[in-house]
Amino acid sequence: MSVAYGDEEEPRSGPRAWASGVAGLLDRPLTSYYLVLGSSLLLLALGMVMVLSASSVRQYQNTGSAFTLFEKQALWVGIGLPLMWIAARLPPKTFRTAAYPLMLLSALALAVALTPGLGQSANGAQRWISFGGPFQLQPSEPAKLALVLWGADLLARKERLRQLTDWRQLLIPLLPGTGVLVMFIMLGSDLGTTIVLLIIFLSLMWVVGAPGRLFVGMAGLTGVLVSILILVEPYRLARLTGFLDQSGNQLSTNYQGIQGLYAIASGGVLGTGLGEGRAKWNYLPHPETDFIFAIIGEELGLIGTLVVLGLFGVLAYAGLRIARRVKDPFMRLAASGATAWLIGQAIINIGAVIGVLPITGIPLPLVSYGGSALIPTLFVLGMLLSFAKREPGARQALAARGPGPAVMALSWLGLAKR
Repeated sequence: MSVAYGDEEEPRSGPRAWASGVAGLLDRPLTSYYLVLGSSLLLLALGMVMVLSASSVRQYQNTGSAFTLFEKQALWVGIGLPLMWIAARLPPKTFRTAAYPLMLLSALALAVALTPGLGQSANGAQRWISFGGPFQLQPSEPAKLALVLWGADLLARKERLRQLTDWRQLLIPLLPGTGVLVMFIMLGSDLGTTIVLLIIFLSLMWVVGAPGRLFVGMAGLTGVLVSILILVEPYRLARLTGFLDQSGNQLSTNYQGIQGLYAIASGGVLGTGLGEGRAKWNYLPHPETDFIFAIIGEELGLIGTLVVLGLFGVLAYAGLRIARRVKDPFMRLAASGATAWLIGQAIINIGAVIGVLPITGIPLPLVSYGGSALIPTLFVLGMLLSFAKREPGARQALAARGPGPAVMALSWLGLAKR
């Protein structure tokens, strides 16, 4: 019971006051901005540490240095963070302008990757373009960004013209455009990225308000397509049957999945300690890429995996909050598509590692090794930051906050006015 003192009331304490304080923090104009920025940087920092730990043994064996992949990842981070900073300062019009050229370039790059003599294959998949030396591009990664921007701009234009009441306007040309990217990617034997593209497509359809029957029909068509793609490739069918019978084929089809589960199980609650894991000693294939979550579980334990899940949960909340609060249709659609891409890919990756989904070989956003995936991811997170600045009250809050550290540093050098 509170006690009144004049016109004031003694502050309350306890769970109700704590919940009220949290609600007050989440209701601030720049909440989305700081949640996206904080969760992204924390996942990126964790990823750098875990890439070094997961790749150190094999790289030392192969190159004589435990830091080979870590140095490459640091280079990608050095490129991606400035791009994220630039994207956070771009207006939505710039993203809309880039949508169609990026979609065209992505389709051309995917075609080049399939061309003999120009594209490169690895592990049975034709997915890369080599630029000489260690530099390679996996064009399916920027294709995700292209679909988000192109699909959002296309549907925003149709919404402005009030054309979305006709189901044909909803699907054309969005469905054929998505189909072109999916076709090229599947010719390169990349089922995981195909599923992510279809998730983006379905999220755009959902946000734009597609009728229930149409959305269910598209979701069903997506399921049928994925099933056909699994059945026509023997190795995909073997992965599916191995997933359904995880106790069999322990030395062949199910080897990677079982070793991943062993790694997570051996970590317990607190983990074996950073750098102390045993799975990376040539037991677990690809520990620094699609199975890095298993190394996190082994070395950082249940607590480490829950931190990762919590950070992705924060990122999902912030992305959906941006989509809900912005007024512009393009920003709403692009924020939703980007969030569906990142969180959907994280769910597919983590689900495969813990054995609740089949293995598809896609990386964990911001955490796994690989510049082709990291740079588009950081750019799209910068786009979310740009949109967060355009939430109601965000501009006024930014103006009241004063110049940021970059502007302050430039002003100290006499290159900018305070």
